[in-house]
Amino acid sequence: MSETGATTILKEEVDIVIPTIRNLEFLEKWRAFFQPYHLIIVQDGDPSKVIKVPEGFDYELYNRNDINRILGSKSHCISFKDSACRCFGFLLSKKKYIFTIDDDCFVAKDPSGKEINALEQHLKNLLTPSTPFFFNTLYDPFREGTDFVRGYPFSLREGVPTAASHGLWLNIPDYDAPTQLVKPLERNTRYVDAVMTIPKGTLFPMCGMNLAFNRELIGPAMYFGLMGDGQPIGRYDDMWAGWCMKVISDHLGFGVKTGLPYVWHSKASNPFVNLKKEYKGIYWQEELIPFFQSVSLPKECTTAEKCYVELSKQVKAKLGKVDEYFNKLAENMVTWIEAWEELNPSSVPSKSDVLPNGSAK
Repeated sequence: MSETGATTILKEEVDIVIPTIRNLEFLEKWRAFFQPYHLIIVQDGDPSKVIKVPEGFDYELYNRNDINRILGSKSHCISFKDSACRCFGFLLSKKKYIFTIDDDCFVAKDPSGKEINALEQHLKNLLTPSTPFFFNTLYDPFREGTDFVRGYPFSLREGVPTAASHGLWLNIPDYDAPTQLVKPLERNTRYVDAVMTIPKGTLFPMCGMNLAFNRELIGPAMYFGLMGDGQPIGRYDDMWAGWCMKVISDHLGFGVKTGLPYVWHSKASNPFVNLKKEYKGIYWQEELIPFFQSVSLPKECTTAEKCYVELSKQVKAKLGKVDEYFNKLAENMVTWIEAWEELNPSSVPSKSDVLPNGSAK
């Protein structure tokens, strides 16, 4: 798919969701790639702060006041003072595809020096099938210049729909706090020209800073949980969403890809602050991972919504014993689905039902 093709064909089918607490000068670096698309900006923190967006972008901007107004009694399911607030943008979007990116991520370059159109590569990943049932040793067989290798079953070569595309980062790697402390100067300089399907039954640590997904297939499972202000944990929002999304994708017969595209991650967060946010997650994940590895969803769960409600019941039954936080999280998983169904009925609500705090064209 050429850059022009991606822009022309899918311009009306993609929303770019950006969580932020600051002015969005970083968009200037992305202008050539993002300007044709619609942006949903979710402002975290103080709603009275004015967020400046460069001219020429088509965007809607929502702050905490908007979240409270639009969701009412359900607004508590959206995290405060945490990038997990991005999932509010997933709720509001009516597009088929979502690309979400952090405001400290810039355009990376491939080994030839060419700027990488991250959105275009994500769309390539999403528009071609995944192969979760049998591993292809030449990685994604649907990329140009490759194919299925000898010995790959012909009955599996059609593949399955791709639910999510997980991109990577050059420069600052996405490390947890202990690894940051041990390797404060480490930078990722390796560009691996590969896209692969994560096998069925295999979990992975999903990072939300360079991520795209098919909202129609898996959107209801992309809840980034309860993090940040008033919660005992942070920096596990995307991890939680990734584990939930993956087990649901496996159950529904969808695939998840990882690898290209790369972005340039420019800023390392404070490892001491991160450790305070992460330490319970680091401890709890030793029980969370076995839980997700053992999740079994009944055949009656035929949609992402039904799967997610069922998963919330299992979270409450099994992880509620780990900490009371998981009982609260399970309840908010149900609230999230209720909000999803309210904002995404069979008929799309009128624009007047959901007004942004700011917008521009």
